[in-house]
Amino acid sequence: MFTISRRRLLAAAAAPLTAHAGFVHAQNRGNDASIIVGYPPGGSLDAMARVLAQRLGALRGNSVIVDNKPGFSGNIGAQYVAKSPPNGATLLMTALTTYAINQKLMGATMGYDLLKDFQHVAIVGYLPNVLIVPASLGVNTLQDFIKASKAKPGGFSIASTGNGSLEHIAGEMFKRATGTDMLAVPYKGSTPGVTDLIGGQIQAMFVNTTTAINNLKTGRIKALAIAGPNRVAALPGVPTLAEQGVKMSNDVVSIFGIAAPAATPLAAVNQLNADLNTVLREPEVNSRFSALGVEVVTENTAYARDRIRKEVGTWNRVIRETGITL
Repeated sequence: MFTISRRRLLAAAAAPLTAHAGFVHAQNRGNDASIIVGYPPGGSLDAMARVLAQRLGALRGNSVIVDNKPGFSGNIGAQYVAKSPPNGATLLMTALTTYAINQKLMGATMGYDLLKDFQHVAIVGYLPNVLIVPASLGVNTLQDFIKASKAKPGGFSIASTGNGSLEHIAGEMFKRATGTDMLAVPYKGSTPGVTDLIGGQIQAMFVNTTTAINNLKTGRIKALAIAGPNRVAALPGVPTLAEQGVKMSNDVVSIFGIAAPAATPLAAVNQLNADLNTVLREPEVNSRFSALGVEVVTENTAYARDRIRKEVGTWNRVIRETGITL
């Protein structure tokens, strides 16, 4: 006669509960996941995504990979995530400032709506822009540069990473704020612009802090000002524009975050937010972000949604003021 021991009977009774608990855990924490980056490997956004993927995977006990889908000003990757299943497995590493600018300049051609087509899980970092000049220009301060530029109206050039880019808008705001007349020269990315700046063909450029840090090591550029509200720990000797008497209509700070498709369940979004904040508080992650010049942010999902709404409104206003079009 077949009998079941008391231990087996208890185990069998508990099995459905254990399975249910595992299912809930899987729903809340997710299975294997990917973080989509809408830009090529090697940039600051990609570097941050890889740090987060590594630590998030370790925390959640699953594989989190970075998948680069570059093109169309980051919009290819954003479109892919917006149309992905809302199961928490496909996330977007968002260049929110760029996407907010794109929304104003490109409109429906972006292929998605920044506010309607995503659950904005978290803001993870702020990365200010920095005004750099070639060391060969022979200026040591921001006011020296402004004076030199005004002495040659139209004789200086300021580079950007393309028409309508954050760097382009920063340059136009700077010219308006200082009364300088410089030729705006668009490049396909920061690297060729910085190369020409080092070579003396370009006299100024706004770049993100990471790019400034990497190029300052060569001694061939000088960082004159931080275009954000505060100094940057990685560049302690560089004052802000405001400290040096230049008040632009808005700070120039890239905001980075994590987003999921709009229909992703709120419970999964909140759990992911909590996990991201846990990772971002790790000393190693803080150290690696700081080395890039990024200020770490640990806030809830409501903060992320509110900040993005404000960002869209801010850049709509700035673009109207500067008159920039594509």
